[in-house]
Amino acid sequence: MKVFSDEYWMNIALKEAQIAFAEDEIPVGAVLVCDDKLIARAHNSTQRLNSPLAHAEKLAIEKAQQKFGKWLYDCKLYVTLEPCVMCAGIIILSRVKSVIFGAYDEKNGACGSLYNLLSDKRFNHNPEVKSGTLANESSRLLKRFFDNKRNI
Repeated sequence: MKVFSDEYWMNIALKEAQIAFAEDEIPVGAVLVCDDKLIARAHNSTQRLNSPLAHAEKLAIEKAQQKFGKWLYDCKLYVTLEPCVMCAGIIILSRVKSVIFGAYDEKNGACGSLYNLLSDKRFNHNPEVKSGTLANESSRLLKRFFDNKRNI
């Protein structure tokens, strides 16, 4: 069985973020991988779904849970932007094995920027965390999105 790199999976998450960009959503994408197979993918859909809860991570996790049940012990989550407090909580509660993210989120990040919920030993689950995978590509897409918003 071929084993794909973190960069491979993050590129798929970036494709999801590009879909969000095209839909005038904040360009964040996420994919869930289990046993080196893609099991769910999503992008931010807060505008389309008229819900501040429709983050890429949450939507991807919910899709995976529909297929595999509530516990995602053997799954890796790839997301282009550092998860927020809500998404970090969902990651903990669904028992995702590891989180690999691209860009840090200095305003809302809960995996190292403002907080580090995923490594807080007071919680009953602490996923592995890796940051910086394709961070420049993720940051550029976000910057372009917000630059476009400011110029409208």
